[in-house]
Amino acid sequence: MTLQSDDRTDPIHALVRSTDPGAAWAVGGPDGVHASSEGADAPPDRTYEVGGLAAVLALWPVIGTLVEAGELSLHTPLSAYGDGLAEAAPAGTTAHHLLTRDTAAPPGTLTRLAEHLTGSPLAQCAADRIWTPLGMTRTRFAADGTLHAPLADLVRFAHHLLSPAERPITRSWTADSLRIRTGELTPARGLLWHPAPHGAWSHGDTPALWIAPRHHRWALLLPTRPPGPLRKTFRDAALFATAYP
Repeated sequence: MTLQSDDRTDPIHALVRSTDPGAAWAVGGPDGVHASSEGADAPPDRTYEVGGLAAVLALWPVIGTLVEAGELSLHTPLSAYGDGLAEAAPAGTTAHHLLTRDTAAPPGTLTRLAEHLTGSPLAQCAADRIWTPLGMTRTRFAADGTLHAPLADLVRFAHHLLSPAERPITRSWTADSLRIRTGELTPARGLLWHPAPHGAWSHGDTPALWIAPRHHRWALLLPTRPPGPLRKTFRDAALFATAYP
C-alpha cells in the first residue's frame, strides 16, 4: 500500500508533515511498501540528492558482488590487488578496515579498489551490477559526482535488502554486513552500516536509511532540513511501532 502525500490519517505522515513538510519518507518490509509520502507539493518526477547514501547504494553492494564472486577477500591486504592501491594507506590495510573505517587510508581508497577490480568507474559498475537489475532506472551520479535518485528507486533498494531474492545483493552479504565487525572497538560498526536500537542498522543522517531484520521493517527519510529530533522520532515510529504490518 502506498500512502498518498495528502492522506492525513497516518501517524508518521502527521509527524513528518508537522516538522518538515517537504520531506519524503517510506516504510516497508519484505512484502513491499507499507506507507510513503513525497512531501508537500512534490512534482511526480522528483529526484532527490542522496549523496549521503552513496556509499551504501553504490559502493557497498558492488564490493559485495566482488566478495561473493571470490574476486575480493576482505582480510587480504590491498597490496595484493595492486601496488598503487596501498601507496597512501597504512601497511596491511584491508577492505575490511575500509568498510569499518578502521584505518587512516585516504578518502576514496575503497572506491579505487572497486573500480580497479571491476575495470569500470563506480557509477558504471553500480548501474550494471546493482541499479539496473533492481529496476533503479533513474538513479545516477550527476556530473559533479553527487548521487540522485527518486523515492521509488530507493524503495526498490530497501525492499530488496529484506526480500528473499539472492541477486544482485545476496542475503549472506547483507547478513555479514549487518553485524558488529569492530570487536570491542568503539564506535561499533558493521560493513558501512551503523548499529541502531533493537537490532536495527542505519546508514546516513540526511538522508537516512534503516534496515531492521528482526522487525522485518525498513525505513527511508529524505528531509529538506537538518532533521534534529525528527530522525530518532521517525526511526522509532517507522521501525518499532505497530501502525504497519
